[in-house]
Amino acid sequence: MKRTLLAATTALAMVVAGATGVNAKELRWGFQTDTDSLDPHAHAVTFTIGFLGNVYEGLVRRDADLKIEPALAESWTVSDDATVWRFNLRKGVKFHNGNDFNADDVVFSFKRIADPDAQMKTNVASVKEVRKIDDHTVEIITSAPNPILTSRLNSVFIMDKEWSEETGSTKVTVMDQDKISPAGQTSMGTGAFVITDRTAQVKTTLVPNKNWWDKTQHNLTKVTMTPVKQDSTRVAALLSGELDMAYPVPTQDINRVNSNSGTSVLVGPELRTIFIFMDQASKNLFGTDTKNPFLDVRVRKALYQAINIEAIKKKIMRNLATPSAIMISPKLFDRASDFARYPYDPAASKNLLADAGYPDGLSARFDCPNDRYVNDEQICQAVTSMAAKVGIKLNLSAKPKAQYFKQVLNPKNRDYHVGLIGWTPGSFDSHNVVTNLIASYSDEKKTGRYNLSNNRDDRIDELNPMIQSEGSKAKRDAMIAEVYKRVHDNVYYIPLHQQALAWGKRDNVTLQQRGDNVFRFRYVTIN
Repeated sequence: MKRTLLAATTALAMVVAGATGVNAKELRWGFQTDTDSLDPHAHAVTFTIGFLGNVYEGLVRRDADLKIEPALAESWTVSDDATVWRFNLRKGVKFHNGNDFNADDVVFSFKRIADPDAQMKTNVASVKEVRKIDDHTVEIITSAPNPILTSRLNSVFIMDKEWSEETGSTKVTVMDQDKISPAGQTSMGTGAFVITDRTAQVKTTLVPNKNWWDKTQHNLTKVTMTPVKQDSTRVAALLSGELDMAYPVPTQDINRVNSNSGTSVLVGPELRTIFIFMDQASKNLFGTDTKNPFLDVRVRKALYQAINIEAIKKKIMRNLATPSAIMISPKLFDRASDFARYPYDPAASKNLLADAGYPDGLSARFDCPNDRYVNDEQICQAVTSMAAKVGIKLNLSAKPKAQYFKQVLNPKNRDYHVGLIGWTPGSFDSHNVVTNLIASYSDEKKTGRYNLSNNRDDRIDELNPMIQSEGSKAKRDAMIAEVYKRVHDNVYYIPLHQQALAWGKRDNVTLQQRGDNVFRFRYVTIN
C-alpha cells in the first residue's frame, strides 16, 4: 500500500506540474462546514456529493443549467422497453494517477455503490446488472423499465478499480459506524480538479487536472477550501478579502455584503425543501416508557397547524424562502399547485390534541442540525416556541451536522422523536423523493433509506415502482400527485419551505450558481 501511495503521489505531481506561476489564480473558498468524507459512495449529502463532483465524474453530468449531458460516457442508447442501456465510454480518459479509465472501472464502481452500507445505493436501486461488452462499452440492465435512469447517474461517480484494490478501498466508508475506507481520506478520480493536500475540518487544497479530457473553461490554478462554521467569521473574511467566495451568507448579512466595496451576494432559488419528520414506527418515544403520540395523525396535524410558516418566512428567513405544501420544489413538479398547506390555526391544534387524548399537552425531543441549512437552529427554535403555545413541548437538541446525521440516518437504529432535515432530489424528479423519503424502508428493494418518519403506506409502496417505470407524463404525474396527497392527508411529514441560495463573492470572481446548491470550479474565472 505504501508503494501504491508513493506511486500515486508521484503521478499526482506530474498531473499538477506547472500549476503555479505569475498568472496564478487561486480561489479561496469558505463554506460553513467540511465534507465528512472523500469517499464518493459513502454519504448522500448535497455538499459532499457536490464537492466531490469536482474530483470524480459519472457517466453523465449536469451542466450549468442542470441539463444532463455526456461525461465519461460520450453517448448512449436505450432499448425500446427502457430496460437495457448501452453506454459508449469516452476513450483516452486518465485517472489522476495516470491509470486508464475503462469498462472495468464502471462495473467495479456500480458494484461498490450498490453495497448495503453505501448511502448512495438508492441511485442504482433499479439496476439489475452492469456488464462489460468491451473496454469502452458497458450495458446497464434495469429490473424494470426506467426511462429516467440517466437522471440518477449524475452522482454515481466512477472510481479507479486498480487503485481501489491496491489501497484497500473496495469497501464503502460506513458513515454511521465509523468504518473508514482509505477512500474516505484520499481520492482518485478523473475529474477536472485534483486534491493535493487535506487536513479534515481545516483546509483542502485542489489544483486543476492538466490531463483532463474536457475543454477547460476556468482560469484557476489552485482552489483552497476552508470550513468556517461561524457565520460572522465567514462573512468578515469575505469582506476583508481573505476569501474570494463564501456561502451561505446569512440572510441578515446580505445587505452588508452588497454595500461593501468589492463584494456582492448572488441570491437565487434553491431546489431543496426543508421539512419536519416525526417517528411513526416506535410504540414508545425512543428512550422512554412514554407512548409515542406521533402514531396518531391528529397529533401530527396539530403540530403542523401550530407552525406559523409566514412568520418563519418573514422574521427568520427575511422573505428568502418559499413556503411549501409538498416535499419537492414546484419547479420540479407541474402539479405542485394542486396542493395547499394546512392553515396556521393554534385553536384547531389544541382541539386536535384534546381529541387525540392529550388535552394537557405532551412532550417530545426535537433534534435539529445547527450548521447545515439556512437558519436551521433558528427555525427549530421558532417551531419549538410555536408548538409550546398549543401544548406540545419540544425539547430542542441542536448539534453539528456530523453528529446529527450520524444519530438520525441509521435506518436500523432510530434515535429521535421529531427532527428537521432538508432534501434536494438528485435526479430533479419526484421519484427520488418518493423512493428515498416516503416509501417504506426495505434493504432488499433499496427504498425508504431516508424515510425518517418511518411511515408505512402500502399504496405508496405499490405506486413507487410504477412511477419509476411509467412513460406517460400525464399518468406518471397523476401517480405522483396521489403519493403527495397521501402524505398530506396522513401528515407523514410537515413540509416547511424551499430555502433561497445566498452566495457571497468578490466582484472579480465570475461563477455559475446552480439551483441544486452545487459549486463547480470548472465555471470559475477570476479577473
